[in-house]
Order: sequence, then C-alpha cells, then structure tokens
Amino acid sequence: MKQTLKRIISLMMVCLMVLSIAACGNSVPAQPGQSDAPESSTPSASNSSTPAPAQNVQLVLWSIATESDAFHNAYNQAIADFEKANPGVKIVHETFENESYKTKIKSAVAANELPDLFFTWGGGFSQSFVESGKVLAIDKYYTEEYQAQLSRAALVNATYDGKLYGATYTTPVSALFYNRKMFDQYNLKAPTTFEELVNVCQTFINNGITPIGVSVKDTWVLAMTHDALTLKSAGPEKTKKAITRGGQSYNDPDFLASATKLKQLIDMGAYVEGATGLSNDEASQYFYNGTVPMYITGSWMAGSIMTDCEHPEDYDVAPIPVINGNNAKITDFMGGAADTIMVAASTKNPDVAGKAVFELTRSISKYAYLDGAGVPAWEVDYDDSAVNPITAKLAQYATGATSFTLWFDTLMNANDAGEYLALLQQLYIGSITPQEFVEAMAEQLGS
Repeated sequence: MKQTLKRIISLMMVCLMVLSIAACGNSVPAQPGQSDAPESSTPSASNSSTPAPAQNVQLVLWSIATESDAFHNAYNQAIADFEKANPGVKIVHETFENESYKTKIKSAVAANELPDLFFTWGGGFSQSFVESGKVLAIDKYYTEEYQAQLSRAALVNATYDGKLYGATYTTPVSALFYNRKMFDQYNLKAPTTFEELVNVCQTFINNGITPIGVSVKDTWVLAMTHDALTLKSAGPEKTKKAITRGGQSYNDPDFLASATKLKQLIDMGAYVEGATGLSNDEASQYFYNGTVPMYITGSWMAGSIMTDCEHPEDYDVAPIPVINGNNAKITDFMGGAADTIMVAASTKNPDVAGKAVFELTRSISKYAYLDGAGVPAWEVDYDDSAVNPITAKLAQYATGATSFTLWFDTLMNANDAGEYLALLQQLYIGSITPQEFVEAMAEQLGS
C-alpha cells in the first residue's frame, strides 16, 4: 500500500513539473525591437540612439562608368572605400554604355525597377523621375559634414521643388582638346574665334589631315559641338530660355548662326569620314593616336588622354571659340554639376543608401580629379599636386567661368531632347538645312 502511494505521489509531481515547463514554453516571445525584460526608466544598450552597423546589406548601383570610361577607376575606388568603412554592406556595381543607358533608366523608372542607387543626369533629364515619385528625397542625409564640403549651389541641378534628390561629384565642362605638337608643326594656335577655327581646319585640310574627330552615331558627341557653338552665338540667358520653353523662340538669327556654322564645318570636310557609323570610343581613338588634331567633348577626356595616348605631353585644351562676342564670352561654358547619383524610393535600405550616395560621390570626386577625369565638385582637402596639367587647366576654367549652361539634352525635358538629337543627326547628314533645323526646333519647343 505504501509503495502504491509513493508511486502516485511521484507521478503527480512529475505531471506538475511537465505542466510548469509547458506553461513557460507557451509565453509570448518578444517582438523585434521589444524586450521581455521588465520596463525600466534607464535605457538599455539596444535602445541607444546610435544605429547598429548594417549587416548583410546589398545595394545595387547602376552607372555608365564602363571599363573604357574615364570614371571607371574612381567608381571602383569609391566603392572599395565605402565597403571597407561599412562592414556588412556590399555594393554591386553594374555598368552600361552611355546612349543605351538613357533608354534603360527611363524604362526602369516606368516599370518601377530601379536599383538602390543609380547614376543619372540632373536638370530636365531627371525631372520626370522625381515627379513620378520613384526617387527618394535625401535632405536628411545631407549632414553638416557633407554641407561643409559640397555646397548647395553645386546641387542645384539635383534639387526639385526645394527638395534634394541626388548628389554630384564633378563639374564637367565642354572644351576643345587639341594635339599641340600637330598645331606647332604648322605654326597654329588654339582658336579663340570661329574664324580662327575655320582657318585652323583649312590649314590641316590643305596638308591632307582631317581636323576634327566626332561621333554622330553617339549623337551626344555631335551635340557637344553644336551646344557649345550655340552658347557662343546666342549667350547663356538666351540659350537657356529657348531650350527650356522660357519664351525665347529658337527660330532666331543667333540660333540659325550656330547651325549654319556647324554645317560650314561639315561641308568643308572638317570632320572625320564615316562619323555617322562611329561610336565615341572609336572616334576618340583617332584623336588619341594622332590621326586628327582636335576633339570637342567634356572635361573627362583629360583623364583618357593620360591613359590612352602614347605621348600625353603633346596634348592641350582650350575653351570653345566665340561666334558672337556681343552675346557670349570665352569664359561661358557648356556644362556644370549635372552628373548625379540618386536613390530609388523603392530601396529596402534607405538609411544605408542615403549615406552611401554622399560617401560615394565624395570619393568619386576625389579619385576622378586625381585621375584627371573630372573637375571636383567636392572640396579638395587632399594633396592634388600630381594632377595632370590639362585637368588642372580645366579646373581653372571652371573656377573662372562666367556662366555654366547644362547640355541641351540634359537641360531639356526628355521628349524635347530626343527630338533635338534626331534633328541634329539630320542636319549633319544634310537631310535638312540649318533654316529647317531651327524651324523644327522652334516647333518642337512651342516657340
């Protein structure tokens, strides 16, 4: 009897222990950001205002810094620096060719398939992206540290309705790059007027040398020349008003003059043969290898001269010549801080991406300048004594500029830009006249 009673008591105790354990196991687990500890007036370490380091975060970045692009090294260096400073964050960098990228980025916006971070052009090009709500405003990430090194003025082309949507890294300008050794051979100087440019071209033609390299296949290269000639004919205020629908008609003598001057260069044989089928990479090689003595493009070419030319010391740079001195100065430049990195509103890691956009652009500004690929938009707080002389000269141009006017296909809205580039190709191949060009432009721009 006693043995039976002991067994019953032992069994009851076991049951009570099992029930106790089960009850503990069924308690409600703490939710993310919560604690199952009693509340206390003293904040715990987990509730500190300092955010925990990001862990296992991947950001995808799109850009046009392909392996052949002058900014390729700067992007790679900047990404490596950011990843080192932010353990647990990985940036996947995907690159695309310039012209195809313009279509890709527009399609990605329309389909809501933007990567976390993406290169774009400020001004009118990205305005519709912002208006669609697909881009993240990043004002709160523009801290005092960054404000001290990158001015609001440098960010004007990434600011829409008073809000900041991107950060920039360089202040590129259009310029006339030339082979000084070839110029010296014929006692030529860098032209400062259009008449002098024609004389230089004719001298080279008379000696069996095609003067200027250009790509018409990549129409933005041809547009670099046309935009600059237009600026130096009509002046910055008139040009901006015309191409932004600001009340100035494009069917105007000053705009006709620039189109006529461009056609004059084409007809005299100033441009490399087969330009309609040449990409920018192919056309610029004629300049790097000494086949043609001149090339008009952005300041990034300075870096490529250092890496792609056998004798970079033979090369130099000058401002685009003036057509009408009553409207424009030699110190008026096409360009400005338009190259921009933005953050997609759809990113799953806005705080990391918001920090990355400033850290990356600051580093790209530094490395691109040291490589000779660009004029820095960020403060230079490092040794730049080794910067190549062409880039140093371009930096002086930017510092002394009387105006910056964004390139037409950046400042215009996307539809107007597409029509402009198509009309420019037609002008080059001769299917429309300069007068027909300005009339078609005026019609497109509603002026």
